[in-house]
Amino acid sequence: MSIQPVDVVYTAVATAENGRDGRVASDDGKLDVVVNPPKEQGGSGAGTNPEQLFAAGYSACFQGALSVVARQEKADVSGSQVTAKVGIGKTPAGGFGLKVEISASIPNVDADTAKALVEKAHQVCPYSNATRGNIEVALTVA
Repeated sequence: MSIQPVDVVYTAVATAENGRDGRVASDDGKLDVVVNPPKEQGGSGAGTNPEQLFAAGYSACFQGALSVVARQEKADVSGSQVTAKVGIGKTPAGGFGLKVEISASIPNVDADTAKALVEKAHQVCPYSNATRGNIEVALTVA
């Protein structure tokens, strides 16, 4: 499913300087961070990195999708948390790729309901829709 230009209600704009070892800022000034490769990739680890930013965005977006689904299902997701783990590594073709693990803790519902809500949120979340078929995304319920 692709988004059509008439469907766009908001566009975020960010600009990077010096790639993975520099700075990223949004056009409205609300985001302005130093980015550095993590020590595991030979960097200083002094700033944040693109994988952390992706994990932050994905977890927030997935939490929002979970709330939408919960309202539709009349389920209580108050007190829930969503954690996104974003891994980066080399691909067999020689480039780099990502993999994601989404873990949700939903204390006010039973395990089966939590699993169903997470699976439905995965169908609604824009990040999930953008990554589907492109990278491995594992879903777990804590």
